[in-house]
Amino acid sequence: MLEDKLLAWRFKKGSRTALRRIYEKYYDYLLTVATALLHDVNAAEDVVHDIFLKLSESPHLLNPRRSLKWYLVACVSNRARDRLRGRRHRTVGLDESLSLPGKACGPASVAIRNEEMQIISDALQQLPYEQREVVVLRTRGRMTFKAIAELRQVSVKTVQSRYRYGLDKLGALLNGQVKP
Repeated sequence: MLEDKLLAWRFKKGSRTALRRIYEKYYDYLLTVATALLHDVNAAEDVVHDIFLKLSESPHLLNPRRSLKWYLVACVSNRARDRLRGRRHRTVGLDESLSLPGKACGPASVAIRNEEMQIISDALQQLPYEQREVVVLRTRGRMTFKAIAELRQVSVKTVQSRYRYGLDKLGALLNGQVKP
């Protein structure tokens, strides 16, 4: 957290090294979140690169007093939402790079994991975006309900409800198709 504040402050003062460090520190994390929201690695890469390009052109957008990580996640989430609005007829869900914990790595288990991920992806894309976003940010982004509420500018109770409804719908859609 302190490192992030220092990086943001240094970047606002014109340090390209600070921007490079921010990029190195958060690129993979932001790509994971964007990919989970968009279900398209190429689109996710575009979103993350767009965010860093905009940031490099407008360092004044950073507020060193606020969380750098959550600011970047908010940018990715908003840009992903904008992209989805532009392609309403295409599907959205989790990407195949998500891994299930505790699985062996043999060919049969890889095939099973891929099939399970496709089932989860199909179920996730059936959720309304607000629920899908909260589920992804909470599970893949490891964000707290409070951080998601601040990001979306809604109450914590609203975020918790969206999460609960999203998980309930996923459970109903999956109905035992994927084993824990």
